[in-house]
Amino acid sequence: MKHPRRLFAGVAALILAGTSGLVAVRLGQGGSTAGSSAVAVKATATPGQLTDGQKAARKTAVDAALAKRSAAVLNGDLKGFLASVDPKQPQLLSRQRMLFTNLRKFEFTSLKYFVADERPSPVLTSKYGATVFSTRVMMRYQLTGLDVDPVQTDLGYAFVQRGGSWVLVEDSAIEESLSPDGHRQPWDFQEIAVIRRGKVVVVVDNGEQALGQKIAKVSKGAVDGVRRHWKRPWNGAVMVVAMSEPRVMATLWTAGTGQGWTIAAKAVSLYDGEPWTQKSVPPVSSRIVVNPAVRTKLEQDLLVHEMTHAATLQLGVRTPIWLVEGIAEYVRCATIEDDPQWTVDPYRKTVRSKYLPSMKVLPRSAEFDVAGDRSYGQSWWITEYLVDELGEKGVTALYTDLARQNTSQAAYTRILKQHTGKTPAQLVAAVKKFKG
Repeated sequence: MKHPRRLFAGVAALILAGTSGLVAVRLGQGGSTAGSSAVAVKATATPGQLTDGQKAARKTAVDAALAKRSAAVLNGDLKGFLASVDPKQPQLLSRQRMLFTNLRKFEFTSLKYFVADERPSPVLTSKYGATVFSTRVMMRYQLTGLDVDPVQTDLGYAFVQRGGSWVLVEDSAIEESLSPDGHRQPWDFQEIAVIRRGKVVVVVDNGEQALGQKIAKVSKGAVDGVRRHWKRPWNGAVMVVAMSEPRVMATLWTAGTGQGWTIAAKAVSLYDGEPWTQKSVPPVSSRIVVNPAVRTKLEQDLLVHEMTHAATLQLGVRTPIWLVEGIAEYVRCATIEDDPQWTVDPYRKTVRSKYLPSMKVLPRSAEFDVAGDRSYGQSWWITEYLVDELGEKGVTALYTDLARQNTSQAAYTRILKQHTGKTPAQLVAAVKKFKG
């Protein structure tokens, strides 16, 4: 065996965890001008005492200032972008200048900022006075070639009124009320470099272009592997974020119970709408985010797993976890074995001897949380069995039907029986007898 290190990426080193496409390694998220509402807002002492009309006027004025900022990004107008930023705060100006620099490295089909809802903050009121306006701001955008439709995330901003205009005084306000993943975007931290290779976009720290080129090459190979084994059209457009900053689109890089895992990479789903709403519709797009601790050692098979999630996510969110992760592991292992000098036979042996005997049900979220390595191995084996019985196109059809129509236990059982001829219990029994 000429590639033992790569082989064991699928055996002991990679422990896959979670329902949103995690791969883990056991290493130890308008109208009027700005001045039109000045008199109305000043007429009341505190934001809580504003009338509905005064609040609407304030929102209109701040939305107008935000519209100028989005237009400035699209037009490359740094002066216009900074026009609404408090000139008395050098650090805030510096952060906002960096934000503009980073945003300009992406290609936006559309970009819009707008006020979502007021979030009063005693700390900000104490700092800036009773008329400070702290609010969630929505950023609705579409990246050219990556997002099929606009996606949306939230920001925490605070504004004060000076000379009839609303001025941005805080760009990291009310963090505790923002969505845990989405509001920490790749452009929100240090300067970045953006590398493009076909439809693959890679984001790394500025000055790490060589690493970005390496990851882009590996990513392109991973895309090709997914397209060979996922028998449904996918254009291969994907963004891989591999920055040194650990907070990008995540708050934690750990998961699971017991000894737990350190997550190596994850596919983050993106939606168009309120970030806090429970999602019942397919995501619009996704990003693959790599743990800073492993980004310099990134291998193709890890990305294949994540890119399988990127390829399947937009079908829907109703597919059971055992097939979501099983198909991603199947494509990863099949891609490894596309090269005759690579094999996952030791992984097969481990799954057959160690994980299958204890399988009593098709793995659910609870099983993944308690024993991720076992549940991922079982899910892969179930998918191997289904591919042997139905072929890759048949498994793709099963996945698609479940993603769209799995609305109840009865529907789940019906779909499974229709495609496989077996109930869940019968499928478990057949899988345990499968020799591979």
